[in-house]
Amino acid sequence: MTAAPGRRSSTFTRLLRHGFTDASAAERLLDSADLAPLRDDPVLLDALGATADPDLALLGLVRLLEAQPGPGARRELLDTLISSKPLRDRLLGVLGASTALADHLIRHPDDWQALVMYEAHDLHPGVEEFEAGLAEATDAVSLRVAYRRCLLSIAARDVCGTTGVAESAAELADLATATLRAALRIAGAAAPEDVALCRLAVIAMGKCGGHELNYVSDVDVIFVGEAAEGADETNAVRAATRLASHMMRICSETTVEGSIWPVDANLRPEGRNGPLVRTLSSHLAYYQRWAKTWEFQALLKARPVAGDLGLGAEYVAAVQPLVWKAAERENFVPDVQKMRRRVVENIPVAEVDRQLKLGPGGLRDVEFAVQLLQLVHGRADTSLRSGTTLDALKALAAGGYVGRSDAAQLDEAYRFLRSMEHRIQLFRLRRTHLVPEDEAELRRIGRSLGLRTDPVAELLREWKRHAGVVRRLHEKLFYRPLLDAVAQLATGEARLSVEAARERMVALGYADPASALRHLEALASGVTRKAAIQRTLLPVLLGWFADSADPDAGLLNFRKVSDALGKTPWYLRLLRDEGAAAQNLARVLSAGRLAPDLLMRAPEAVALLGDGDGGGLEPRSRAHLEQEILAAVNRADGAAQAVTAARGVRRRELFRTAAADIVGSYGTEEQAAEADPGALVDRVGGAVSDLTAATLAGTLRAVVRDGWGDSLPTRFAIIGMGRFGGHELGYGSDADVLFVHEPRDGVDEREASQAANKVVSEMRRLLQIPSADPPLLIDADLRPEGKSGPLVRTLTSYAAYYRRWALTWESHALLRAEPVAGDEDLGRRFIELIDPLRYPADGLADEAVREIRRLKARMESERLPRGADPKLHAKLGPGGLSDVEWTVQLLQLRHGAAEPGLRTTRTRQALAAARTAGLITDEDAATLDEAWVLATRVRNAVMLVRGRAADTFPTEPRELAAVGRYLGYGPGHAGDMLDAYRRTARRARSVVDELFYGVTER
Repeated sequence: MTAAPGRRSSTFTRLLRHGFTDASAAERLLDSADLAPLRDDPVLLDALGATADPDLALLGLVRLLEAQPGPGARRELLDTLISSKPLRDRLLGVLGASTALADHLIRHPDDWQALVMYEAHDLHPGVEEFEAGLAEATDAVSLRVAYRRCLLSIAARDVCGTTGVAESAAELADLATATLRAALRIAGAAAPEDVALCRLAVIAMGKCGGHELNYVSDVDVIFVGEAAEGADETNAVRAATRLASHMMRICSETTVEGSIWPVDANLRPEGRNGPLVRTLSSHLAYYQRWAKTWEFQALLKARPVAGDLGLGAEYVAAVQPLVWKAAERENFVPDVQKMRRRVVENIPVAEVDRQLKLGPGGLRDVEFAVQLLQLVHGRADTSLRSGTTLDALKALAAGGYVGRSDAAQLDEAYRFLRSMEHRIQLFRLRRTHLVPEDEAELRRIGRSLGLRTDPVAELLREWKRHAGVVRRLHEKLFYRPLLDAVAQLATGEARLSVEAARERMVALGYADPASALRHLEALASGVTRKAAIQRTLLPVLLGWFADSADPDAGLLNFRKVSDALGKTPWYLRLLRDEGAAAQNLARVLSAGRLAPDLLMRAPEAVALLGDGDGGGLEPRSRAHLEQEILAAVNRADGAAQAVTAARGVRRRELFRTAAADIVGSYGTEEQAAEADPGALVDRVGGAVSDLTAATLAGTLRAVVRDGWGDSLPTRFAIIGMGRFGGHELGYGSDADVLFVHEPRDGVDEREASQAANKVVSEMRRLLQIPSADPPLLIDADLRPEGKSGPLVRTLTSYAAYYRRWALTWESHALLRAEPVAGDEDLGRRFIELIDPLRYPADGLADEAVREIRRLKARMESERLPRGADPKLHAKLGPGGLSDVEWTVQLLQLRHGAAEPGLRTTRTRQALAAARTAGLITDEDAATLDEAWVLATRVRNAVMLVRGRAADTFPTEPRELAAVGRYLGYGPGHAGDMLDAYRRTARRARSVVDELFYGVTER
């Protein structure tokens, strides 16, 4: 019969209004023989419209009707569906949310009757009820059918809202418990002789152990076995292993009815490399001696679920004391946080933004944060010892370990994210934590969560909002209660006790928690706007301090800076409003002594750490620096004031360079650490060398102006030597220089010499006057005749000396000579004078090569400090700076005349030129470059950490750890750092032996 046009239009519109997206297809399905009488029934349409996906629910209903064995069964299903609202809501709800459960119903068309009605005790079934539902299963196939039937009832209550997400997760865990027991029963029935030999306990871990399982998830377990009375232990463990393996296969293997879920035993001692079953004593021996921090974190959720429950209880009782001592382990908090970061780093880039579980702001962030706080405070407070995330979060809030508002927001976010996860997995019963990209799937998920106006947009908005809450709170969760404990503003709220606050500070790496808490109190107490902003900043800053090797120093330095700048209007605003500034400051203040010392002398340099107009952390060009310093000198009243201004600029720029180096080495939340250590070394060397040259230029101008006015009676130039000439100065380097002058026309040479010497003397004095700014030491010992020779020579005198008396070591030293300040023409002519010496046309004679080698060997034996470990000496040790530089410089002396690329003062450029010229293999060049860069970074790191120069690794553990952090090694890996240095240096020394010393065998 053909419907009237008006009727079709009316039905079509009603279907759209009820949420159908393909109303034409829905009309055809409703016109089927079984449903035609009900096509206009508002009860059916309203029920379909209430589902997550009305199109899917209707299609599932039609398929289920077709699967019924006969007309009578179809009539019974339809009659019950229309007359029983509970069945209607549950059945259509499941059909509209899960194609997998719809498929189960098609294969087992009688199972819909399990949803007809519930007694009161059916609304919240537990393990006992699920065991009854699985009792008749005798093999893997029948177990799957029974399991799906039980799962159907859980899903029905879930999608109808009868149970919340936490209750559904608990029911899923109880069903898993019953399933493990049934699988073990089936395995035991197949091997009764094995059952007789052993006692086997199955310990649930992870979400199953925590009573918060997903619809589809690996079920993590650990097996404990003991010998039955009179049985041999070895045979008993083998029997238990066979039973455990069979039990795992029963659950995991794919059959005609699919699989249930994988049983994963990789959380056991030694992971997949360890035995599947261990005795209780074997477990304890492993945990007491070998276990890592993450293994104790995992044991938080351990719960006996199947097999010998008495043995399981013994296991849990034995390991629990070890779990609650885990927070006392060295580097406990950094280990846990590092593991979390590693999880995020291993997510494929294309999936990060869709990861509901592992991504930033995901479920794992909540779980890690809660577990960390449990381990820290659960030692003293047994109320926190729950394996269930939401129960633990509630207990943490009740005890004041987490702020109540923070806990409430996290609870809401966690429930929403878990609900999303459940709906995503329920659709096809597949293990996934990725938010789909398909709009139809997003629409179904949104509708299933009650978002009906614009399901896709609302779902994405709510997801991002909750993920943002988690991301914002999960770090602050550790620190905000510390502030509440010391600030004591809100009355009537539970707070951390002094002892609990101290425990948390210790766990976070603070060595002096009492002082740290006093600093927090000083910073955050009170009702001023300043204190309020500090309370906003400090939870994040404390986390960044704790991520360093010396959190105590970071917090103390922050208090000092805040005390110095707290009354300035821009300081706290900068930290609050500019994303990079606060994290950069935290890194700089906790990375060592040098940068904080430079900052404390002029705290306003904090402005450099921001994103805005403070200049940022990019190094400034030499021309820019020289222009600023000369302008300051010209404004000054007298040489002393002028040089003070120049030294102030130098101090500020040293801070800029050190801060950029630290931030580049550590990285930030927005930007990863610099991947190329050579780039960091070049940046520091270039910046410090340019700054030193500009400071000398300004000081020279100040001294000349103060003593002679506009013009000195002699032309005067400063030649950079050593690392200064090579653009490779470190933070603690002296300025190696030569001074050269040339009397002006008509000026007596003696007068010119006296003026030049006075300039040098005054420059050295002014740059070393004790003040708040670091001194700049000028070292002229590389001049002709060394310390015995005149401090300043004329260009003619240099020419005469080099022509007649120059020694091999002096030609060697001149390889690094480069004009840095003063008369440019005079500097250029000095370079023209020395080029034939340092790049001899005929290369080096054999005797000269032998002389250089003797000098190098003598230097190694005489200058290495007594008691120092040569293998860890970055300058003079095997494979250190001296080895690499002398090797490169020997190539320059030998081949510089023929190879223009070798005519450079810079070590890395000369090494690259030697490789290009075929004087060294690519592999050897890379080996030497790596060693030189590493040794240079070690020296820079030691200066940053200790505030004074040294060529060896520090021995104090915190300082050594700080050097390790700078070099990219996490907490507890200082030994790895030293081993890596030795390996790198050893490889470099092998190259040096061949290229420098002529040893032919490596």
